[in-house]
Amino acid sequence: MTKVQRFFQTDRALDETLMEQLANINSIYGIERVKVEPSGRVMVEYDATRLSRAQVEGILERSGIAVREVASA
Repeated sequence: MTKVQRFFQTDRALDETLMEQLANINSIYGIERVKVEPSGRVMVEYDATRLSRAQVEGILERSGIAVREVASA
């Protein structure tokens, strides 16, 4: 297993719907952890032997979560 962390910024304020959408992607095979900050920054940790960066971005998009990738620091 190769764990990778990617950081994203949501395009809207956190609300109940967005939190439910984020919780649902946590159950997808290969997604190890999703952490949400109050600012709307989202950290997705995934197994890079199972998923590519493009696949993770596609999962977010298909889940209705519009994000842009940001630097990890």
